[in-house]
Amino acid sequence: MNAAVLDTTDQAPSESGLLLDASPVKSLFLGQVIHQNLFPYPTIKEDEKETLEMVLDSFDRFLSEKQDSFAQWDEDAAQPEEFLQGLRDMGLFGLIIPEEYGGLGLSNAAYSRVLSQSSMHDSSGSLTIGAHSSIGMKGLLLFGTDEQKAMYLPKLASGEMIAAFCLTESGAGSDAAALKTKAVKNDDGTWTLNGEKIWVTNGGLADFFTVFARTEGEGGKLSAFIVEKGWEGVMPGPTEHKMGIRASSTTTVSFSDVKLPATALLGSEGKGFKVAMEVLNNGRTGLGGGAVGGMKACIALSSQYAKERKAFGQSLSDFGLIKKKIAQMTVDCFAAESVVWMVAHYIDSGHSDYSTEAAISKVFASEAMWRTANEAMQIAAGNGYMREYPYERIVRDSRILTIFEGTSEILRLFIALSGLKDVGDALKDMKKGVEGIFNNPIKGFGVLTDYTSRRLTQMTSVGRDRIVPNVPESLQNEALVYEKYALELSRLADVLLRRYGKNIIGKQYSMQRVADVAIDLFVGISVLSRVASMEADDSAKYKQALGIARLFTQDAKRRMNQNLRRLLKNEDEDMTELCDFIVDGEAYPWDVI
Repeated sequence: MNAAVLDTTDQAPSESGLLLDASPVKSLFLGQVIHQNLFPYPTIKEDEKETLEMVLDSFDRFLSEKQDSFAQWDEDAAQPEEFLQGLRDMGLFGLIIPEEYGGLGLSNAAYSRVLSQSSMHDSSGSLTIGAHSSIGMKGLLLFGTDEQKAMYLPKLASGEMIAAFCLTESGAGSDAAALKTKAVKNDDGTWTLNGEKIWVTNGGLADFFTVFARTEGEGGKLSAFIVEKGWEGVMPGPTEHKMGIRASSTTTVSFSDVKLPATALLGSEGKGFKVAMEVLNNGRTGLGGGAVGGMKACIALSSQYAKERKAFGQSLSDFGLIKKKIAQMTVDCFAAESVVWMVAHYIDSGHSDYSTEAAISKVFASEAMWRTANEAMQIAAGNGYMREYPYERIVRDSRILTIFEGTSEILRLFIALSGLKDVGDALKDMKKGVEGIFNNPIKGFGVLTDYTSRRLTQMTSVGRDRIVPNVPESLQNEALVYEKYALELSRLADVLLRRYGKNIIGKQYSMQRVADVAIDLFVGISVLSRVASMEADDSAKYKQALGIARLFTQDAKRRMNQNLRRLLKNEDEDMTELCDFIVDGEAYPWDVI
């Protein structure tokens, strides 16, 4: 195996050209790049483009007419029935439901683009649609039986039923294993459900709930169920008053001795954790698309404001520090859009291993949106803080993005550990190779040869093909940056696992740095792929796209260099000791008097 370029000779590409069981990000941890899964950059299919354009045009006009109402709905903490009916009439609850069930049957990429357009107007409206499609009824699409789909999908597509996702509980947020809601199987095959879920988006609107509960079957400890609002014992709570996305419905939902038919089980008994993770991973492009739309709105608002607002006799847009903010907002938006669409392509192509890539798209897009919202408010200065302008609502709305559907912290640990697992597996194979030399010399030496080749390529240029070859000459220097740091990530991942072994799980400072390097690599290569797919010409648009690729790469280079250096030399113990000291005293102990 060539250590710099993944050996894929025994893997047949799919119709889309992708290797469906190969993860681009996990391969980066081995110093390898799967070209087929990154180049060329995906485009939307022509047969879907016309439908998408029609949906976007009608949706845009509908939302534009409501522009003056969004602030009031935010204050009221509710969306009027007229608005919800409008969403139904345009088929927006059936965006990703197959046409045979009355939906539009859009791809994940097209769906992401619709939510992007929606979020340019109002985050709460996007959330109502997104919670329904991305997670609320996604379990039914992915794991439902033909009978379940026939029963519910037509009603979900029309909006007669709105869907919600019920996973989180008090004391069980990111830790799904701590759920207390319980479903007991009765002798006749039915179930009795008891428990309470919190922070249920669409909770006050939904008629269809995907509910996760502890079960005691041999297959596992968690199962997923379809629950209807009309069943006795299902009780949505009052509206939660939130910091942002206030117009969207968020409630508790409690279940008291709810009798579920045997047909309410979603997927296999005891496999609820798999259902939950598949739903969340599959739905990440909706949240990412929404973040991209929010960034586009901020860029438009800031550009217009900076051009019109005068200070010291000139426009704000003439000041260097304002230029820098708007430029960085644009780079972040382009990068987020690039990675979200790349992941949507994986999902649409039937890729089997995209969870790490989906997590990266969520982390990057959500944090980029938060930075962009803050910079937009900063550009607007005092006006941005006032409720008569949209900036403060955008800031409040965007804050949730790094929290729900997996916090940035939890997802960073997931990204790092997912990549390091493959490195650890490679080390195990090497160890087995050593042990097996005497029993099976050919196989044993083969494993060692693969490992030695990879290590040699990490340290030298021996045997190295170009890791990112499919970019124009104008971006070759940027490609070299990602080649260098992919190999450096692989080398240091090896060092970390040798140093800490299984204890690596507890080294969360290191995990964060490893994850951030992986994020920069995957997002950066997605940006290069996108720019490389553009038609090279003398237009300002293409010239600036090249500039974005260069700007992102240089920033990523600085971040990756810092993160990798600090893996082995850092102040982590000092940080830990300081935190423990403060937590023990539950206060800041110093004073100036």
